[in-house]
Amino acid sequence: MSTEDVTLTAGDAEVTVQPGNGCRIGSLRVGGVELLRQGKKYGSFPMVPWCGRIADGRFRDGAAVHQMPLNSPPHAIHGFARDAEWRTARTSKTEAVFTYDLTDPWPYPGRVTQIVELAEDGLTLRMGVETYGDSFPAQAGWHPWFNRVLEDGGEPVRIDFDAAWQEERGDDHLPTGRRIDVRPGPWDDCFGMPDGVDVTLTWPGRLAVNVKSREPWVVVYDEQDAAVCVEPQTGPPNGLNTDPRLVTPIEPLETATTWTWRRL
Repeated sequence: MSTEDVTLTAGDAEVTVQPGNGCRIGSLRVGGVELLRQGKKYGSFPMVPWCGRIADGRFRDGAAVHQMPLNSPPHAIHGFARDAEWRTARTSKTEAVFTYDLTDPWPYPGRVTQIVELAEDGLTLRMGVETYGDSFPAQAGWHPWFNRVLEDGGEPVRIDFDAAWQEERGDDHLPTGRRIDVRPGPWDDCFGMPDGVDVTLTWPGRLAVNVKSREPWVVVYDEQDAAVCVEPQTGPPNGLNTDPRLVTPIEPLETATTWTWRRL
């Protein structure tokens, strides 16, 4: 198995995956135009085994309390698979499969699999989390950094969605547990979409990208000048404590997102 970059092509779409850099999508080009912010920490990375922040880096599993490294003090953020070296299991022209074994500091042995599938008009990402032993709580999702302005210019991107609620955010950037009406941006906020994530990014006169997932949670972050983020995920920030999904020996945690594009 290899950690070399993997490039997939379909029509005039091209995606490059970097298993050696957290299995992130390092590049997504449509018609030769780059959609993702470039740089070692950007592109689009998988968030696993949790999404967003864990309060003080601690989560409870039954009577046990586990402490994660505070990589965004005073909290732990976005898991650590994004900083790990993944392995390429198999590839074809339009699909690739990657794996990562959960080890310390995660207290439970398991495996994460990410499948990347490219079509002429879209990209589908799938992720599964399995346990090698005991059941454990986990989350999974994606954190894409879409360029606010496409690399060859044009108007800034517009973000459109219709959420059922917004998670009220406290001063500590964690949900308070209270659901409120959607407020105007800029956002670094989690939204509830019970019928599944459905967010459209539009670069006027150029391109529209529709981000969908069956999951009911999405974080939208647009407080930076260079890029905006639309993050479908299996639970809200601090969800290991407030809304955990259990990975069991007979039921892995499985999730997916599809980004479909069309020219305007």
